[in-house]
Amino acid sequence: MIEGVKIIQLRRMCDERGIVSHMLKNTDENFENFGEIYFSTIYPNVVKAWHLHKKMKLNYCCILGNIKLVLYDNRIGSKTKGYISEIYIGEDNYCLVHIPAGIYNGFKAVGNKKAIVANCSTYSYDPEEIIRVPFNTKKIKYNWELKNG
Repeated sequence: MIEGVKIIQLRRMCDERGIVSHMLKNTDENFENFGEIYFSTIYPNVVKAWHLHKKMKLNYCCILGNIKLVLYDNRIGSKTKGYISEIYIGEDNYCLVHIPAGIYNGFKAVGNKKAIVANCSTYSYDPEEIIRVPFNTKKIKYNWELKNG
């Protein structure tokens, strides 16, 4: 696992009325600061990658469907610089993934339905602090194709 990344299992409570799904509270050990929360929809066979935040920390939770979240550690001085991690999250693994600043990330829907990812970030969006590169960049050696076998 990449240094500083945390995976926190979350609670879902279900009864005949529906489901309540927890994500993040200001009393949680891993809560730092509230910047904004947004939802990103991703369709099957689409890749949303790569982007890196210089100061913003991310807290991802897939609330509908399932995704493959891929992380690439680009931080100078990190013990895991150059490492890649794949984390499958969503309805089948309901959890929160805390991603420190300086780590490239991207995701794609797993399966044949769209997925919805919530992000509760530590800062509001600032286009000056984000770095984007194409999903097929040669800088990050990762193949987004479906694995067979």
